[in-house]
Amino acid sequence: MLGLFLILPVFAVHAMHLKGGDNHTLVGIALGTYGLTQGMLQIPYGMASDRYGRKRIIILGLVLFALGSFVAAIGNDIYVIIAGRAIQGAGAISAPVMAFLADMTREQHRTKAMAMVGSSIGLMFALSLVGSPLLYRYIGMGGIFVLTGVLALVAIWVVVRVVPEESLVNIEAEEHVEPARLGDVLRNPDLLRLNFGIFSLHAVQMAIFVVVPLALISAGGIPVGQHWKIYLPVVLGSFVLMVPAIFYAEKQAAIKQVFLASIGLMALVQMGFVFAQENFVALVILLLGFFVAFNILEASLPSLVSRTAPGTAKGTALGVYNTTQSLGLFVGGAAGGWLMQHYGQVQVFAFGAALIVLWGISAAGMRVPQRGRTQGADTVGGAVLGNGATR
Repeated sequence: MLGLFLILPVFAVHAMHLKGGDNHTLVGIALGTYGLTQGMLQIPYGMASDRYGRKRIIILGLVLFALGSFVAAIGNDIYVIIAGRAIQGAGAISAPVMAFLADMTREQHRTKAMAMVGSSIGLMFALSLVGSPLLYRYIGMGGIFVLTGVLALVAIWVVVRVVPEESLVNIEAEEHVEPARLGDVLRNPDLLRLNFGIFSLHAVQMAIFVVVPLALISAGGIPVGQHWKIYLPVVLGSFVLMVPAIFYAEKQAAIKQVFLASIGLMALVQMGFVFAQENFVALVILLLGFFVAFNILEASLPSLVSRTAPGTAKGTALGVYNTTQSLGLFVGGAAGGWLMQHYGQVQVFAFGAALIVLWGISAAGMRVPQRGRTQGADTVGGAVLGNGATR
C-alpha cells in the first residue's frame, strides 16, 4: 500500500515533465491502472490462496510488484509508467494476506485484527502524504519507484522468515478451507454494500489526487516539495479526531451510526471542494475532514467484511472485496483524469460527491454482524505457535 500511495501527492505535478504527461487522461490512467490489474487478479489470487496456500501466492505477488516498480523507475514517458504500474498491480495480494490473517485469529479477535490491517492502510496513506514530497525533492520519482521495489523484496524475506507457517488443519469448523462458491459471495447483499463502499472510497481518493496537488499549488503558491508542511498537521489532526469516534463505536455498539456519519462527512467534504478549490484555508480544512472520514472508513470496512464473509469462502469473499477496491482505484484515476482534461477541477469533485451520496443511500440498509463465540477458551482456529504447531 505504501508503494501505491507514495506517488499520489506528487505524480500529477511530476507528469508535466514526462513525454505525454500533459494529457490529464493519461495521468489518471497511470495512477489508476495499478487498480485495473489488481482488480483482474484479486479474485483468482484469493481462490488460489484457498487452494494452494497463502504464502506462495503472497510471495508471487510481491515479486511482480517489485518488478513493476523497477520498470516504472526507468520510465521517462507516461506510457512506460503506465506499463510499470500495470505490472505492479499484478501483485494482487490483499485477499491472500487478509485471508491468512483470518486463518490465524479466533473469530472474537478477528475484528480487531482486521481493523489493524485497515488502520495500517490509513497509516501508510498518511505517511505517504507527508513523506512523498520530501522523497520526491531528494530522490525524484524514479527513486521513489526503486524504493518501493526494494521494500517489496524486503517483504518477501519477512514472509519467508518472520511470518508464522501456515497451519495444515484448522480446528474451528467455520475455518475449514473448502472450494468457494463465488456466486454465493456475489449475491450476498451485505457484502455487496460493503464492496460498493470500498469501491467508492478508493475511487474518490484516487480522483481527487489528480487535482489536489495542483490546487494546493494554485491556491497556496506552495511548491510540491513543500506540501508535507500541509499534510503533516492535517494528518496528525485527523488521527486525533478519529480516535474518539472509533472508541465510541466500539463501546456503545454504535458501529453503524459512526460508519454512516463518516460517509456523510465524506460527502460534505466533496461538496465543499466544489466551492472552495481556490481558497487555500478552506482546502486545508476540507483535507482534514477528508482524512478523518477516510481513516474511520478504511479501518471499519475490512473488519465488517471479515465478520460478514462466509467462513468457508473467506479467500474468495476477500478477493471480491479487494477486487472492487482495486477497480475503484482504476475508475477513480481514469475518471478523475478524464474529467480534469475535458471539464476541469469542479467536475472531479462533483463526481466524488455523487458517488459518496450513492454509497450513503446504499449503506443505510446495512446490517452489522454480531460477534460470534468460539467454543472453548483455548481453541484457536488456525493460530500458529512459534514452532509452527497449531492449537
